[in-house]
Amino acid sequence: MRRDSIRPKAFCVVERDGEILVHAHEDPKTGERYYRPLGGGIEFGEHSRAAVVREFREEVGAELVEVVRLGVLENLFSYDGRLGHELVVVYDGAFADESLYEKDALECYEDAFDERFEAFWKPIDDFRGETGPLYPEGLLELLVERE
Repeated sequence: MRRDSIRPKAFCVVERDGEILVHAHEDPKTGERYYRPLGGGIEFGEHSRAAVVREFREEVGAELVEVVRLGVLENLFSYDGRLGHELVVVYDGAFADESLYEKDALECYEDAFDERFEAFWKPIDDFRGETGPLYPEGLLELLVERE
């Protein structure tokens, strides 16, 4: 993908008793630690809802149910010293397998980068305080609006 292109993405917020499932990232250039819900790129010709269901199936090995669109966020950001631009369709959803809510962390795999990572539950209120930011920008406000 060209560096000057806008990347369409779809994320799903899965909630458990005031916590959301996120994974942590760190910008290699700035060292900033931040959090994002799970999801990923929307392929050409793929509906955003189908993309987020596919991403959870691929990364977590889990099926989503009750997938409802919360909104769309435009995200302009810098990562590793490069400008990025995303349009992110944000969904609310739930795990079909309720036993996943009992786990403190989920082992995930990102095939595109051949990378394993951990997703974990983090209280939404943490993002109102000193915890690293929740991205994409505007996501916290979108979650607060739905309450």
